[in-house]
Amino acid sequence: MAMATLTMANLTVMIALLIAAATAASNAPAPAPATGYTNHTVGGTVGWFFNSTTNTSATNYSTWAATQTFNLGDYLIFISISNTTVIQTYNETVYRNCTMDESEDGDTYQYDGGQNQFEKSLTVAVPLTIVGPNYYFSDADDGAQCQSGMAFEIQVNHGLGLPPYLNQPPPPPYLEPPGSDSAQFPPITFPQSPANSGFRAGASLTGVLCVSFFILFELLSVF
Repeated sequence: MAMATLTMANLTVMIALLIAAATAASNAPAPAPATGYTNHTVGGTVGWFFNSTTNTSATNYSTWAATQTFNLGDYLIFISISNTTVIQTYNETVYRNCTMDESEDGDTYQYDGGQNQFEKSLTVAVPLTIVGPNYYFSDADDGAQCQSGMAFEIQVNHGLGLPPYLNQPPPPPYLEPPGSDSAQFPPITFPQSPANSGFRAGASLTGVLCVSFFILFELLSVF
């Protein structure tokens, strides 16, 4: 009887703990509802920079990302120089390895901000268009920048959803034009003369030539 009473007491305690845990989870603060779209300057006032002398990133970008709330339609603004790169990926393996070598179609993008010269100021705006984990890193110096802190992960919420200017259907897939060997050209056709006009056969052409030579001979004999 004592054992049964003890078991019932333990069960009561367990139920009470479960109820308390469920209540705490339901009372956990939810992300604040989005009221608009936000431009997030990566790294804040520090920007997106790498110190090649000390081989360190300008700040802890993961710590910065943890202070932000990201929603669809927001932008990440990378203020940097062309010594770094901006890689966006949805592929965690690509992110962990700090290289695009294992990327697949449509899961990884590189932004250059239109700048292809070294040591030039660079501003890159990256839209957030997919809910869930998004990964960012710099693969410059063969991935050494990424391995030394130029990388961070964010969680994108739905928020207000994509604005109309970002909610466009993807372009049709690119189809490579056929090569010169496989190009098909339409057959060339020559216009046909009417049945009773022009020169009908080789015999007619020969007759005309004979008449022409005869007239030329007569003209030469006059002179």
